[in-house]
Amino acid sequence: MFTVALTGGIASGKSAVETRFAARGVDIIDADLVAREVIAAGTEGLAEVVAAFGSDVLAADGTLDRGAMRERVFADPDARRRLESIIHPRVRDAMREALAGSRAAYAMLVIPLFVESGEYAWVDRVLVVDVPREMQVARLLKRDGITRELAGKMLDAQATREQRLAVADEVIDNSGDLAALDDAVETLHQRYLELAG
Repeated sequence: MFTVALTGGIASGKSAVETRFAARGVDIIDADLVAREVIAAGTEGLAEVVAAFGSDVLAADGTLDRGAMRERVFADPDARRRLESIIHPRVRDAMREALAGSRAAYAMLVIPLFVESGEYAWVDRVLVVDVPREMQVARLLKRDGITRELAGKMLDAQATREQRLAVADEVIDNSGDLAALDDAVETLHQRYLELAG
C-alpha cells in the first residue's frame, strides 16, 4: 500500500488538507482519532496512563480529562514524554493494522507528531502542511480559546517548522485562500496516484 504521511504543526490546517484528500477517495487514518481510541475508557492504554499519572487525570465519567492532561504535559516536558511513550506505540500499531485493511489507491496517515515520534520509516512520502508561527498562534487563540502563553508552550513542545520542512517530500503552504489549497491538493493527489500506480 502506497502511504503518505501528512503532518504539520498544531493549527497549520492539517484537517482542511485531510478533508480534501478524503473527498478524493483517499483512505485517511488519523493518529489523533486513533490516540483517543487507544486511551478510551476501559482500555489498557488508559489504565497505563492512570498508573503513570494518578487517578486525578480522569474526568468524572472515567475518561481522560484531556484539558487537565494538556495543561500538565505542556508544563512538564518529562510528563509529556512519559505520556507519549504510552500512547505512541499503541497508535503506530493501530495505524499499521488499519492500513492493512485499506483498499484505496493509496492511504494517508495524518500524524501531527511525525517528526517528534521518528518511528515511521515505512511511509513512502511525507507531506508537510506549513504556515508561519504567528498564524498558528492566532488560529490556536481563536480555535481553543487559550492564552497566548499556553499557545506558545504548545508550539514549543513540537518540532520546529524547520525540522518539519527538512523531512518533507512535499509541502503545502496553507497560509493562502481555500482555492489555492484545493489546487495544491488536486496536484498532489494526481502525483500520488501516479506514484501509487
